[in-house]
Amino acid sequence: MHRKSELAWLVGGAQGSGVDSAANIFAKACAFGGLYVYGQREYYSNIMGEHSYYQVTVSDRPVRSTRSYTDILVSADAETVFLHAPSVKPGGALIYDPKLAETALSKVAALEHRARHDLQEYLRSKNLDETLSGMLRDAQARGVRLYPVPYDELLQKMMGEKVPQLAQAKRMANTMAVAASCALVRYDLKLLERALEDVFHGKKKVIELNLRACELAYEYISKNFAQDFPIALESLKASEPRIYITGNQATALGKLTAGCTVQTYYPISPATDESVYLEAHQMFERSSGEPGAIVVVQVEDEIAAITMATGAALAGARAATSTSGPGFSLMVEALGWAGINEVPVVVTLYQRGSPSTGLPTRHEQGDLRFVLHAGHGEFPRIVIASGDLEECFYDEIHAFNYAEKYQVPVIHLLDKALASSSQTQAVFDPLKGRIDRGLLGAAGEGYRRFAYTETGISPRVALGAPNGVFWNTGDEHDEFGHIIEDPVERVRMMDKRAKKLEVAAREIPLSEKLNIFGDPNSEVLILSWGSPKGAILDALRVLHDEKQSVCFVQCRLLSPLPSDDLAKLFQKARRRVCIENNYSGQLAGLVRETIGIAMDHLIVKFNGRPITMDEVYDAVKQILSGKAPPRMVLTHGA
Repeated sequence: MHRKSELAWLVGGAQGSGVDSAANIFAKACAFGGLYVYGQREYYSNIMGEHSYYQVTVSDRPVRSTRSYTDILVSADAETVFLHAPSVKPGGALIYDPKLAETALSKVAALEHRARHDLQEYLRSKNLDETLSGMLRDAQARGVRLYPVPYDELLQKMMGEKVPQLAQAKRMANTMAVAASCALVRYDLKLLERALEDVFHGKKKVIELNLRACELAYEYISKNFAQDFPIALESLKASEPRIYITGNQATALGKLTAGCTVQTYYPISPATDESVYLEAHQMFERSSGEPGAIVVVQVEDEIAAITMATGAALAGARAATSTSGPGFSLMVEALGWAGINEVPVVVTLYQRGSPSTGLPTRHEQGDLRFVLHAGHGEFPRIVIASGDLEECFYDEIHAFNYAEKYQVPVIHLLDKALASSSQTQAVFDPLKGRIDRGLLGAAGEGYRRFAYTETGISPRVALGAPNGVFWNTGDEHDEFGHIIEDPVERVRMMDKRAKKLEVAAREIPLSEKLNIFGDPNSEVLILSWGSPKGAILDALRVLHDEKQSVCFVQCRLLSPLPSDDLAKLFQKARRRVCIENNYSGQLAGLVRETIGIAMDHLIVKFNGRPITMDEVYDAVKQILSGKAPPRMVLTHGA
């Protein structure tokens, strides 16, 4: 399953020590060489000191997910070796600082208690010292190649005897480890130089120092170790223009392309980076060359965030707010107000580990049931879920179109894995983002904002429009918005609002509801939604290469659920499998409730880490063998 033209590279260290910079430098160096890149960032919910790591997968063909194994582990501290050395494949490489070799496990203060206990038991079972050298001996015994790089000596050589500057230079150790990795895979140092210039743009002195440090590390590996590492990276000519982008950035760009002019937010991980990116690009140039602008407002809490966005939507703006589970919990009452008043507001919801504060910086898909029923009573809302960065971009455009065309709140479900992933991506096409504002126009005499129509969709005007006098209230109301409690009017108004989802279900194209990968008549039919898409597709490619009969159905529209389409696909399936990043299999349960079809196998993961390609591959192979239990729990992740 492992390809020599594919590399799983992982760097780890204390938060604030330059791990992210190192990963971005390596990823961009590979991207500048025309290679496909996928990166996944993992970090603790504190600010500094705890362990963070970043896996970058590089290939000569599109790659969409992380791997359970590591080909090259880059360590800036002892904790990284203790935690990640077991995942390095035989024949893989471990780059480390030799001065840390005698570090005792007991001295690594930041290790979680369970991890420390398991490592102690593991080393004792191997009759190895509870030190870093014990882990290194174990790795070497498994066939892992060790590459000690004396960072301090190389930095001393670089800096001369100017010891006071050495402390500052130590931040370059991660960059040197990147250069050592490039030397192992015989990758062009000039591409690394280009990446340094991009990451440290405008910082000439920093670029010069890091480049010199990289040259020394590259030279050290080349001179002191045989050039026989089994994976070599060769630059390619890209077949199309590409960008290297994160999920937060792709979503933000989708909002700009959609014509969003107001974004509100209260800081919360993992949503905040999207709004920060929009703040940095409040004035921008459209693809037509015309100037564009968006107002981004950080408010006092999430209640203010959704009510301000709702007010902006009433005033005619395309308005959105971004949040995560705890923030969305606070928005629920205001969401109901937007629902009863048929306000086209968009909520971008980044799921994370839950409930309560849960795992603030970790991954989960636990909010599907919540968003489908958020708010007391019944009111229509459209819920869509993106599965990759391209969909993050285009689905934001769909979200605003759905909101205004059907005059309902739209919830765009994303998650931490998408937010924190980075990927080489074909340049998005803004011309695909056709804007549909629905029945937004002028008001005449006797304007009825909530007029009864066959579709349930009424003519809409912005607040302040000539003759556009109407009332908004949280109470039930008539066509003008006047408060009523009349039972006949109540039934008519509830029916009117509900009709809109029926219309949406008919009008939204199948391509925006479902994606089907492979032959629907395959032996195994996989159902999933959201970010597991990448891991499933990467595994599917390997399974198809092995001539395995597997198909994947990605559900993108979750409300209204495309029940008839799903029923047609799954009624005749021989083995039905659902893969989700939650405990209970929320989509599987929803499908069973809606169309009466149960999954034969449920594959779930809820440890706060994304699903990897290998986990999907191994689970599906077990199902194909006929030896899989009905419920399988995936557990990979440090």
